[in-house]
Amino acid sequence: GFIEFGDQIRESAADAVYQLQRMRVRVAMVTGDATGVANAVAKEVGIEEVFAEVLPAGKSEIVKKLQADGSVVAFVGDGINDVAALARADIGIAMGSGAHAAQAASAITILDDNPENVAYALSLAKRTRRNILQNLAWAFGYNLILIPVAAIGLLNPMLAGAAMAFSSVSVVVNSQRLKWQNK
Repeated sequence: GFIEFGDQIRESAADAVYQLQRMRVRVAMVTGDATGVANAVAKEVGIEEVFAEVLPAGKSEIVKKLQADGSVVAFVGDGINDVAALARADIGIAMGSGAHAAQAASAITILDDNPENVAYALSLAKRTRRNILQNLAWAFGYNLILIPVAAIGLLNPMLAGAAMAFSSVSVVVNSQRLKWQNK
C-alpha cells in the first residue's frame, strides 16, 4: 500500500481559467508536481499547456523563454518556489494565503485567494491603463490647443480658465467610471 497527499483544487479554479481564456489569455500550468498529477489537475480545470516537474529556477526560465517569444507574461504563484518566476514575470500575482516572499516579489496580491480575481485584476488593469491614456489625451489636447490660443489673445482668459477647470473635472469623472463599472 501507499499513502498519497495532494493539494485540494480551489472550487473556482475552472471558472477562473475559463474567464482568462475568454479574455484571450494563454493559460499554462507550471508546477513542480509529478507529470501525472499535473495533467490530471490541468484537465479538471481546463488547462491544455502543462509544464510539470519544474524546479523553482526552471519556472523562472520558462517565464524568460515566453518573454523572449514576445509574450507579456503574468505568473500566478503562492510559494517560496515561485518567487523567482514572480519577480521575472511582467506581472507577478501572488495569492494572499501564500508565502510572504511570494507576495513581496509580486506586483499584485489577491487577498481573498479566489482565483477568479486574477481575471478581474487583469481586466481592471487594462481598463485603468485605457482610462489613464484617455485622461492624458484630454489633458494634452487642452494644453496643446487652448493654452496657445489663449496666449495669443484669441480666447478670453476667463473662458480658458473655465476650459481648464472643465478639463480637470472631466479627468476626474472619467476616472470615476472605473468605480461605476465595477458595481
